[in-house]
Amino acid sequence: MVSLVGPLVGPLECGQGYGARGAGKTPVPYRWPMKSIAAQLLILTRQRRTMRNVRVLGLFLAVLAGLMIVHTVLFHVIMEYEGQEHTWLSGLYWVLVTMSTLGFGDITFESDLGRLFSIVVVISGTIFLLALLPFMFIQFFYAPWMEAQTAARTPRELPGDTAGHIILTKLDPVTEALVEKLEQVGQAYVLLVADPQEAGRLHDRDVRVMVGDLDDPRTYRAARVDAAAMVVTTRSDTQDTTVAFTVRAVSEAVPVVATADVDASVPILELAGATSVVRLDRVMGQALARCIAGGDALTHVVARFDNLLIAEASAARTPLIGKSLRENRVSELGVSVVGLWDRGAFRPAMPDAVVHERTVLMLAGSASQLQNYDEHFAIYNVSGEPVIVIGNGRIGQATAAALKLRGVDFRVIEKSDRRVTMPEKTIVGDAAEPKVLEAAGISKAPTVVVTTNADDVNLYLTLLCRKMRPDIEVIARCTQDKHVEALHRAGADFVQSYASTGAGTIYNLLEHGRLVTVAQGLEVFTTPVPGAIAGMRILDAGLRERTGCTIVGYRGEGGLVANPPAATVLHAGHELVLIGDVASRQAYFKAFGEA
Repeated sequence: MVSLVGPLVGPLECGQGYGARGAGKTPVPYRWPMKSIAAQLLILTRQRRTMRNVRVLGLFLAVLAGLMIVHTVLFHVIMEYEGQEHTWLSGLYWVLVTMSTLGFGDITFESDLGRLFSIVVVISGTIFLLALLPFMFIQFFYAPWMEAQTAARTPRELPGDTAGHIILTKLDPVTEALVEKLEQVGQAYVLLVADPQEAGRLHDRDVRVMVGDLDDPRTYRAARVDAAAMVVTTRSDTQDTTVAFTVRAVSEAVPVVATADVDASVPILELAGATSVVRLDRVMGQALARCIAGGDALTHVVARFDNLLIAEASAARTPLIGKSLRENRVSELGVSVVGLWDRGAFRPAMPDAVVHERTVLMLAGSASQLQNYDEHFAIYNVSGEPVIVIGNGRIGQATAAALKLRGVDFRVIEKSDRRVTMPEKTIVGDAAEPKVLEAAGISKAPTVVVTTNADDVNLYLTLLCRKMRPDIEVIARCTQDKHVEALHRAGADFVQSYASTGAGTIYNLLEHGRLVTVAQGLEVFTTPVPGAIAGMRILDAGLRERTGCTIVGYRGEGGLVANPPAATVLHAGHELVLIGDVASRQAYFKAFGEA
């Protein structure tokens, strides 16, 4: 069992993944059911109640036809009584126009008996044609037809050869971001939905769905869970427990990833059968804490591949500012600058890239190389003032815990006194009021972290903090990816999306050592040396220029080498460790193909 309470920054063995890639299962694309009329008719005729509906509808039509025949006969009888003669077709015509209340008036009765008969025909027509017929049509034909359409596009079973797919149990911001990532890499998935109508709505949004109850083993058999790469459940702790327990009744081998809201649920979920339990609040808190320079210019590790470390270091108030990477010559310290962050915008580490006041360097190197960097920059950007954390919810508490573990002093602003957990470090009040921020020490604090669960509130607080302290570092949390850009425009130096951070953590488990999301949209991944560049030197391969990815490690016969020299010759069968954003990673696989 694996319990994740933070991002994947521990040692990861490359190439030992499970699932669609690691377990050797080739994902089989999910073939969606036919949307043709023939497919819908097939489903409609297979429904048990279809024949009953047909019989009821047929009986109604027979009664209606019989009533019209009786009316037609009586029409001729009364017309003869009045001395009028009409053909049988004219009689049927009169019955139809009268029952439908059209009443053209070209054929009329002259006696009171005829007029009384006309009233009876109108009333019967109103009941049968205007009320019962539409109801019977909708109830016994249209509704079943629509249900058949829904069933045709929302199956209850996957094809028998489906394999290597991801099974999801809920569509929320985290799994929506995960679905987007899965679609980017061509990974098959299916979302289980209990309500057919909801499944139909999600299908119309191009989400791949299957109808089935989450507490029914037959659902997971129909979803081919025994051949799946992973089951991911992000519902409540009790519902996740039911899902894990039900899956284990069908398959003992498939990895099950579940989220937990409280520590007490972790052992319960593991007992129910969860392979990995993720505390997304702690993952998010640690991600926010990682972004904080903490008043120093030292390196802070964000990911690890064996002895290769990926770290971030603030350039604020250091001699690096205003110079290009070529002029700064950071590589002489042994580390490699693989990218630069400027308020959420990632730039590849080109030699002419200029370092700005708000730039955060993304560095790669061994522990000794990063230590060498720290020794040169330890005297810069030093501040002993506490960091301000706005919000003491689950993510705010996780952020404070991560800062405490890192040895960074902090103060918490919490609006509700009932949520105060650290009275000695908490200022009770509304952070939207400038006087509360002043009481927390915003005039001297090096960083403020906004952690509330309302994106609009976080946007407001970001603007307020930036207005009160133009030079302060602002770290903001958002729930949905679509608000990341707005928070950056509001002045946030770093924005951590709950959706992307959670999705990246889960996706890292799927790849299990082949890929690690180290920041918002930035990934470190491993891949065999492509045949197109085998035998070439790193300098001549030009991967950074061709794809935007940077080589930060090379695994050969002697093990993993961090920051291999540019003269290193790449051999077939060896492995590269690359870093880049999503677009760069896609460009790499487009140029060289999947491993």
